Amino acid sequence: MPYGVLGPTLAGPAVAAGGARVRALLARLLLDAGRVVPLPRLIDDLYGENPPAGAVNAVQSSVSRLRREVPISYDGSGYRLDVGPDEVDVHRFTRLAADGRSALRTGDFAAAASLLTEALALWRGEALADVRSAPFAVVAADRLEEQRRQAAEDRIEAELHVRPSADAEGELRTLLALAPLREHTWALLMRALAAGGRPAEALAAFEEARRVLAESLGVDPSPELQAVHTGILRGDAGPARRRLPAQLTSFVSRPELDRAREALRTARLVTLVGPGGAGKTRLSLEVAGRHPGEACLVELAGIGPDDVARSVLDALGLRDTGLRDRSAGPDTLDRLLAALSTRELLLVLDNCEHLLGAAAALAGRLLVACPGLRVLATSREPLGVTGEVRVPVAGLPIEAGVRLFAERGASAAGFALTAADEAAVRQIVRTLDGLPLALELAAARLPVLPVDELARRVGDRFRVLSRGSSTAESRHQTLWNLVAWSWDLLTPGEQSLARDFTVFRGGAGLDAIEQVCGLGAETLDVLDGLVSKSLIERDGSRYRMLSTIRAFCAAQGPASADRHASYFLQLARTADAHLRGPDQLIWLDRLDADRDNLHAAVRHGSGEVALRLVAALSFYWWLRGARGEAAALAGELLGRVGPSAPPGLAEEYLLCRLNAGPSQRDEHPARYLQTLDRPPAQPFLLYLSAFAAGPPESTDDDLMEVQESLRARLRGSPWCEALASVGSAWIGLFRGDPAWAEREFALALVSFQALGERWGMMLAQSGLAELAIARGDRQAARSPMDEALRLAAELHSDVDLAEMLRTRGDARMLGGDPDGAAADFTESMALATACGAPEVVASSRLGLARLALHQGDRAEALELARIALAECPSGWYTADGVRLSIKLVLGQAAADPQEAAHWYRQVVEEASGPDAINVVAAARAALESL
Repeated sequence: MPYGVLGPTLAGPAVAAGGARVRALLARLLLDAGRVVPLPRLIDDLYGENPPAGAVNAVQSSVSRLRREVPISYDGSGYRLDVGPDEVDVHRFTRLAADGRSALRTGDFAAAASLLTEALALWRGEALADVRSAPFAVVAADRLEEQRRQAAEDRIEAELHVRPSADAEGELRTLLALAPLREHTWALLMRALAAGGRPAEALAAFEEARRVLAESLGVDPSPELQAVHTGILRGDAGPARRRLPAQLTSFVSRPELDRAREALRTARLVTLVGPGGAGKTRLSLEVAGRHPGEACLVELAGIGPDDVARSVLDALGLRDTGLRDRSAGPDTLDRLLAALSTRELLLVLDNCEHLLGAAAALAGRLLVACPGLRVLATSREPLGVTGEVRVPVAGLPIEAGVRLFAERGASAAGFALTAADEAAVRQIVRTLDGLPLALELAAARLPVLPVDELARRVGDRFRVLSRGSSTAESRHQTLWNLVAWSWDLLTPGEQSLARDFTVFRGGAGLDAIEQVCGLGAETLDVLDGLVSKSLIERDGSRYRMLSTIRAFCAAQGPASADRHASYFLQLARTADAHLRGPDQLIWLDRLDADRDNLHAAVRHGSGEVALRLVAALSFYWWLRGARGEAAALAGELLGRVGPSAPPGLAEEYLLCRLNAGPSQRDEHPARYLQTLDRPPAQPFLLYLSAFAAGPPESTDDDLMEVQESLRARLRGSPWCEALASVGSAWIGLFRGDPAWAEREFALALVSFQALGERWGMMLAQSGLAELAIARGDRQAARSPMDEALRLAAELHSDVDLAEMLRTRGDARMLGGDPDGAAADFTESMALATACGAPEVVASSRLGLARLALHQGDRAEALELARIALAECPSGWYTADGVRLSIKLVLGQAAADPQEAAHWYRQVVEEASGPDAINVVAAARAALESL
């Protein structure tokens, strides 16, 4: 604790400096840390009833000296030490002691022992040891010492429940020497001696307590003491006996602990269900250790189904003493039923999966006949007994996994987790699904592998994690053996489905499993078996497999990649049609759920299937701002397919090239648009083609004729016709015909509203907003821009959101809101970077450059514009338009007229992309003025 009074006064890591009066002032403020202590009370506490004449000045002087070390404030009435209560040992002690006592009263003895041990560890000596001369200190110290004694008694009582022994005898006798009339302390001493197997000494302690009470108070022992005395005489005093093995390593807490304990409060059979290595055994021991009554562990690993009852009998210490047959026959079971019929007991049946029927039968029989019995089982599948409550046990959460790895690493190799190592450890935890056994095996490699190298190699988990504790069972010594134990318990059908399931990425729904895994009508029953055996997990309506189990099952034989690719092609096609209608959001979520599967299908499907998949996913990728992923997948596919389109796949091939990026686009988009005589089979091809090729080369006079011709060729596809209106509107805006643009944007908005298609509505609304900004009416731009931003956020369309934020930034800059503009440009850059839209990153950085220019910072504007030019791609007209605008700003920001002229001439010569007319006009005007 940085501050403390439970010993010499602390201000930081060292004893507080200064004289006794300064330390006393600090101690008094620490007792009320975070609260104002009125000045009159402070003077009384420090000086008593007759303070000296200069007491106020003395306090102020002491405060001034203290402020060099600690934060103190004055509110006009008194002084306050500005630190949190948990930074002061006395307040932390009080909280921990109260929490520990509360846990003790509710029967959570292990938690109580831990909390109270932590509380008492804060004491460094006598309370207020170096300020006892101050009037307040004596009373405060006595009160704190009483709280210390109470906490010590509570801790000892909790420990007697967790692990009964006489270990606390010496501490209890010390407490009695200080306070011999505390009857509860005598009771604890008697219980401890009895728990340690020393009942005669416990009875002698009772007689000594009786004598002390009679001589000092003239009273007999209290009912509590008499009850303990009677219990010792009967042989049943003290906490319940526990037959649980001591653990050699620490336990990292996990959410399942509380769930299992809560379940045991109401249910009599609770089963911890999870895959091998998930830590079910250790968790069961922690649950049993916190159980308020008697508990016993029965280890079932390595025995046969006929030996279950005998194993329980042996674990309870009820071994046969004769020479007759000890097999699990009627005599054994009858003895077990008789022994448990009146007993309050938690029976832990560990590792039930390989003898599930026998374990379930015995548990059911015992629970019916023994009303005081509770059973906690661990298994890779439920026992299936009536009334069973299942508590799933999965891998540890990331933070808990990091703690476990660090603790085991410290034991194995003196490993100390640092900030530099944390990323590697997190990667190890994620790769190993947080499975405790796998993390322990990984930590055991730290003596020979540095943590970053271990993180790099742990993907080859079965080779790297091949050496565990020599004292562990063979299946726990290597990760391969652990999973193989589960595999060998599967039926042939379950092995087949588990092997085929490995083709999925990120899990799958039931329909996909039925179609891909090829078991037909048997799929549901077989899948149920794998879920019950913890080889597959159900997460809502989807199923998933831990990567460790998946790696093992994949090694058992090939899965059906062709069926997988065919199924997800059909899903993508079905979804694509719905993406252009009112169910857009539903199908976006549906595709999101299987995004990993869809991308895997592109990679392992045949060339034809993969091209059709890329075509069907193009609109989805655009809506989700996944341009980087799309480009990578499309580029890989082009390398497989070759330089020309396969027969009958011209549109699909062109979409693949358009998705792959500017280097793959060349003249194909323009040629495609010129030859288009019907709506494309994949409608989004129209948008990507226009995006890459730019507006048609035509004069203002034949603009309407060109657009009407295109609309006629698209007739029969309402979505394509509406999109054509958006394109027509932008052409009108770029060529200086705002009336034309407004009519076309309005027509597009009405058409997309009729379809219920949000992305199209967003395009039309953002176009109307830009049109209003272009004519200087920022008030009129607000409503359509807000609506466009709302639609983009609803769609999670990061590319579009980034572009609109950039547009709003321009409007805010022109409207005199530089801070708002800078925020919009910065957020736009972040979104565009995340979704792989470099031209939007460049245009947003250009916005920041323009803003710097507006504020007179030419050097900053020049630097930002140069970066924007370097990061802006070329090859399609929107990016070329951004490059043109960047060069205009480079000319405007240049201090040297010759450099400025160089950039202006480039703008005039290149003159490409949207807004070229306005940019070129500005460059020509600037050249004339030089």
